Amino acid sequence: MSRHLISLLLLATVISATPARAQDEAGPARWLEGCERNAYGNRSRSRSCELREYTVPRTSQLVVDGKQNGSVAFFGSDRNDVRIVAMIQAEAGSEDEVAALAKQLKVETAGGRVRTDGPEWRRNTSWSVSYHIYVPRQSNLEAETYNGGVSAHLVIGTMRFTAMNGGISLDQVSGDVRGRTTNGGVHARLAGSTWSGSGLDLRTTNGGVSLMIPRGYNAQLEIGTVNGGMSFDFPITVRGRIDRQISTQLGSGGPVVRATTTNGGVRISQR
Repeated sequence: MSRHLISLLLLATVISATPARAQDEAGPARWLEGCERNAYGNRSRSRSCELREYTVPRTSQLVVDGKQNGSVAFFGSDRNDVRIVAMIQAEAGSEDEVAALAKQLKVETAGGRVRTDGPEWRRNTSWSVSYHIYVPRQSNLEAETYNGGVSAHLVIGTMRFTAMNGGISLDQVSGDVRGRTTNGGVHARLAGSTWSGSGLDLRTTNGGVSLMIPRGYNAQLEIGTVNGGMSFDFPITVRGRIDRQISTQLGSGGPVVRATTTNGGVRISQR
């Protein structure tokens, strides 16, 4: 096959992204302040806003069930245990009702699994739980959400993330990492000179893809979209026919870094 050099400089600006800090200790406090200001949810109902913290031993794999509503964020650190901050919001028709509802919400943290149990939603009542979880830097993680995103920052390990309505965001992670979402974008900010581990595989059905890659990065890059455009802010080399899927070697090559979407654009930028 012939070798084509294509310079896809389709956008004048580089993607702007601000991943969460690896030790975002202030995140739960900011959430609580906003919740108590009644910034989230139905203003016509009474609301309960609460932070609950748990510390559990590290485990070979941490599995988080995000339930119906709520996001999950993992933060790698130098700690040897796992710190879980549950951000709990409940709404009901009166103060007495919402207080009773909040008491029924139980956060389970045993056996390497994190989940919250509570009553079924009824008319004028609802609840949600989001998590900030601080883990050892080397951790194996799994998370599933329905209405909420999943993110991981500065973690090394085997990771499996699934979302239905929410994005997946990764910041300086490595290992064997796979993420899937149906309605939401996927974003990854890579670090170092190559991927450390077996590879990265991110896929979305309805949402955009954005990758931030260090200059001089070495990888086998695979990207694609069915209905959407592709843009790069640096030249790439493609062998063969240029189509909706592109496979290219960056630098001297390396593990596969893959990110694809069905309905959405793809943007690759250097930093």
